[in-house]
Amino acid sequence: MRLKISLLKEPKHQELVSCVGWTTAEELYSCSDDHQIVKWNLLTGETSQIVKLPDDIYPIDLHWFPKSLGVKKQTQAEIFVLTSSDGKFHLISKLGRVEKSVEAHCGAVLAGRWNYEGTALVTVGEDGQIKIWSKTGMLRSTLAHQGTPVYSVAWGPDSEKVLYTAGKQLIIKPLQPNAKILQWKAHDGIILKVDWNSVNDLILSAGEDCKYKVWDSYGRPLYSSQPHEHPITSVAWAPDGELFAVGSFHTLRLCDKTGWSYALEKPNTGSIFNIAWSIDGTQIAGACGNGHVVFAHVVEQRWEWKNFQVTLTKRRTMQVRNVLNDAVDLLEFRDRVIKASLNYAHLVVSTSLQCYVFSTKNWNTPLIFDLKEGTVSLILQAERHFLLVDGGGIYLYSYEGRFLSSPKFPGMRTDILNAQTVSLSNDTIAIKDKADEKIIFLFEASTGKPMGDGKFLSHKNEVLEIALDQKGLTNDRKIAFIDKNRDLYITSVKRFGKEEQIIKLGTMVHTLAWSDTCNILCGLQDTRFTVWYYPNTVYVDRDILPKTLYERDASEFSKNPHIVSFVGNQVTIRRADGSLVHISISPYPAILHEYEQTMWACLAAMAVANRDMTTAEIAYAAIGEIDKVQYINSIKNLPSKESKMAHILMFSGNIQEAETVLLQAGLVYQAIQININLYNWERALELAVKYKTHVDTVLAYRQKFLETFGKQETNKRYLQYAEGLQIDWEKIKAKIEMEITKERERSSGSQPTKSTGLKH
Repeated sequence: MRLKISLLKEPKHQELVSCVGWTTAEELYSCSDDHQIVKWNLLTGETSQIVKLPDDIYPIDLHWFPKSLGVKKQTQAEIFVLTSSDGKFHLISKLGRVEKSVEAHCGAVLAGRWNYEGTALVTVGEDGQIKIWSKTGMLRSTLAHQGTPVYSVAWGPDSEKVLYTAGKQLIIKPLQPNAKILQWKAHDGIILKVDWNSVNDLILSAGEDCKYKVWDSYGRPLYSSQPHEHPITSVAWAPDGELFAVGSFHTLRLCDKTGWSYALEKPNTGSIFNIAWSIDGTQIAGACGNGHVVFAHVVEQRWEWKNFQVTLTKRRTMQVRNVLNDAVDLLEFRDRVIKASLNYAHLVVSTSLQCYVFSTKNWNTPLIFDLKEGTVSLILQAERHFLLVDGGGIYLYSYEGRFLSSPKFPGMRTDILNAQTVSLSNDTIAIKDKADEKIIFLFEASTGKPMGDGKFLSHKNEVLEIALDQKGLTNDRKIAFIDKNRDLYITSVKRFGKEEQIIKLGTMVHTLAWSDTCNILCGLQDTRFTVWYYPNTVYVDRDILPKTLYERDASEFSKNPHIVSFVGNQVTIRRADGSLVHISISPYPAILHEYEQTMWACLAAMAVANRDMTTAEIAYAAIGEIDKVQYINSIKNLPSKESKMAHILMFSGNIQEAETVLLQAGLVYQAIQININLYNWERALELAVKYKTHVDTVLAYRQKFLETFGKQETNKRYLQYAEGLQIDWEKIKAKIEMEITKERERSSGSQPTKSTGLKH
């Protein structure tokens, strides 16, 4: 990934540019010490002066009023706040009219920021005061007052806290009075800029010590850069929280959210005092010390799946490379590409107006449909369908482009959803609640309605990351999640009245992923990489869970690694320095998952072949062959081992051998009976006549069989032996009972003389 820089030959401003802000993805406003506010149209390349401010107003910071969340009509911002060196902030319309000027601070107003809902404005100044104002510019409160200038300020994701600078310190202060304040030393020099992202909840800071740093919302350090040559004058998060940009003297840097650098550019800009990301997160604008406004497009993003590699080469062009045969396809789009995802043999691309769905089998004919709202912030894929998240909602589509559902819940904010807080499987959508972070909402994918009895999943602690397993039946669907204590839990998705168990799988887990081909889970624990080959073991026998794990040392991945993907038996991990490490795990457990039915069937056949009917019974039960399980059960209850052997042979279809075993053992009645059971009437009568026993039994069963089907006897042999014979069922039953008793006694008493019995 890199930045494609565009810079005009001659600057449009005469003095340094102090601040920039986007209204749409193609329109930008810039303010300068030359008192001009200039509008830039990136589609036409035109610039126009909106207004020339009075000579005593030197602009310092600009922030557009946020678009109404979830309202599709307002596609662009209409008013912005401009802070200036004269101690005032000004509310200025899109057309350049100053709607209101408010005396705010003694000395310059160094920064001003709307909260996410647009209900409040925070300003900070050289006088060390932090003030909260209403939407119309009425003072609500002075949040804090300190002795040093406050250079930068940012709202917390929930608009309930404010982050601001105090010399070398960072301070997070909640709006509620008497709430606990968090303060820590962040830099060795004065902190010049901060930013706090609403999606990933991470904080950026930049200082005169020439470093930029990444923090979590508890003030714990996640990344610290090497010192640069010059102070870091600006930092800014991309809207989705996956990237951030850093500005310094003649320097523009693109970084991953974990801190490592994708690209470093050295444009001729002077110091970059302010950075703004476009609404769709595809480009950056920088306010430069030499009067320029620098624009940079994020290009050469890369997506990989199995043997395919897709690269965004230009704003509207992708290159697909099949690494097996080096075949290359070029994909052209009408509008600029905003988001893309490659998984499950499909590439899903969202542009500013449309969504394209490509199959990896055919890159020439994508399926295209129009988007409800342009800016897609997240694409998630499952085997059967994919999910799009934009400012208006969450939408599920099939790979044929058919709209399936749009789940909703109270207080839903789609602008803060990411891959850690939303998960998708073939039948389920899981979304972590932002208002109460202990709650996970579960929806049926096909309808968008809440799962089961409509109850959400509630945990005792705040949840950080969620992931649904991808294979198996809906009733067996499981969700794994990591809570704020870094404990990993698993529970069932289907919830009907009864409280499902939430079971702990591991501790100190930082990142997790399910395999896309079977329900195997992997995670990075404190010092090791762990694979749970069968996580459901915790529901069956927790004692053997350690025996179902694969563990290896994770020190090679350094600090804060992240699992990127788990495809087949290959896990891809990104280290803190940005390098990718590929780990192959044993393929055999995955094969066991995939071919479970096949393996049970093979085991059943092997068990019968080796006369192990106990194992055979279990194996047949596993593949749902109930009639065979019942037959095996009846075999186990037979009195003699010769009878058992004969029935096992019959089970395998060896009727002749079964009969021979019984006759050799002197079990003539049993030999006759198996022929009766198989409706082998000719042979049954032949044996009865030959051994002069149970002729009446054979005739009785034959008569009963014919009566059942309403038929008359036509067989000459049966007619011959039935002549003048009266069937007495009481007598026949007594004879059969006697045969069984005789066999039982014989088998219990004939163990030592086994050979004689067979000879006889």
